[in-house]
Amino acid sequence: MTGTAYQPSMLDVAASPSLGPLAGRLRRHPLTRGAWVDHLPGWIAGSDEVFEVLLREVPWRAERRTMYDAEVDVPRLLCWYGAGRPLPHPILGAARTALTRHYAPELGEPFVTAGMCLYRSGRDSVAWHGDTLGRSAQVDTMVAIVSFGSPRTLLLRPRGGGESLRFPLGHGDLVVMGGSCQRTWEHAVPKTTRPVGPRVSVQFRPAGVA
Repeated sequence: MTGTAYQPSMLDVAASPSLGPLAGRLRRHPLTRGAWVDHLPGWIAGSDEVFEVLLREVPWRAERRTMYDAEVDVPRLLCWYGAGRPLPHPILGAARTALTRHYAPELGEPFVTAGMCLYRSGRDSVAWHGDTLGRSAQVDTMVAIVSFGSPRTLLLRPRGGGESLRFPLGHGDLVVMGGSCQRTWEHAVPKTTRPVGPRVSVQFRPAGVA
């Protein structure tokens, strides 16, 4: 792996990974056109162990995609855990269950898949996009992201352009994009020239959302 080595958090001193409560702690940010974002810093305590397992045991793969008539490297490593596939750390299964329970009145279905991205350094990124390859192209849904490792910034802006919102995502932080967010807004993790270590993003989604 290239880039600056990850430095364990001096503030996250929990002996083992654990989930904090969701009710009463999540802060909702209403957006436009029926979109919203929930944000909760430090949801998963004791995250260093989880992060080390993800770096070591997830079968990360590099991909290439066609852009502007040229094939280019995807600037991050990827792994997909479909429905029923065991997750690499038990706290991730507990997190998915807790999210399903908390959002059941709004979502009406469980989170079932887990997509993972490894940002090896500040040179890795994801461009502006919405997760609209599945049902989220037509219906409201949710994508819940838990971040592990070095802090990176998640940007959101209205689809078609507009002022960006910034959500700094650190070790164990949770952000949930809901309502029409995938259709009417876009999100990105930009490159940075700052010396940052690796980060893993775990994205929980309902069935048929990609």
